[in-house]
Amino acid sequence: MKKLILFGAAIAFAASATVRAAEETPMKPAAPHKAAATAAKMEMSTPDEMKWGDAPPIFSPGAKLAVLEGNPFGTGYYTVALKMPDGYKIMPHWHPATERVTVISGEFHAGMGDKLDEAGAKTFPPGSFASIPPHMHHFAFTKGETVVQVSGPAPFKLTYVNAADDPSGMQGKKKPAAKKADKPAA
Repeated sequence: MKKLILFGAAIAFAASATVRAAEETPMKPAAPHKAAATAAKMEMSTPDEMKWGDAPPIFSPGAKLAVLEGNPFGTGYYTVALKMPDGYKIMPHWHPATERVTVISGEFHAGMGDKLDEAGAKTFPPGSFASIPPHMHHFAFTKGETVVQVSGPAPFKLTYVNAADDPSGMQGKKKPAAKKADKPAA
């Protein structure tokens, strides 16, 4: 029994000595990862520094957009802020990739379905978050000026459930073919 107690005490002493040595050894910072050396610059902005412009024509007139990170119409990951006036509506639509929405200010209302149903919508006050899976039909509207932050994998795409709701008028239409140059007269 004495041997077992002495053996346990020896293990405890060795463990405490190892911990003490580890605590006294200064840690060296890890070498930067190669990916970190080539990573994009850090993006930071205050509300006053955000550059707002008209939202793309896929949105009804009146909304403003500020690109916070990435390129929503390029590749990679993007984050944008969307500022909408009181009573603004985004008719039922879907996206091919997950859309993440955080309410920054105002009163944002959203619901699922193929028709804008104000009575069936949920109210999202500032601080609220929603993650909408790909191809889920949803709609939104505002009460008061409202700002939301939207992020996801680029390119950002929005397809209206009803093509007539597309404010750009381009849904379901092909881009015009490039004109061929006229041949010179012989």
